[in-house]
Amino acid sequence: MSKNNNINVPEARNAMDKFKMEAASEVGVNLKEGYNGDLTSKQAGSVGGQMVKKMIESYEKSL
Repeated sequence: MSKNNNINVPEARNAMDKFKMEAASEVGVNLKEGYNGDLTSKQAGSVGGQMVKKMIESYEKSL
């Protein structure tokens, strides 16, 4: 299985990493810099879900 972790705008990587760390903190998941393969699926899913929730909230505020 290949890993598809591409960001369309390379300059955005730092901002996305910061965003991910903030989302993880909000849901109580301890992310480390680099490899986080020891997370459970539930933990990883809660981080992704929180990121999506925050993106939707941001979009709705911009309407």
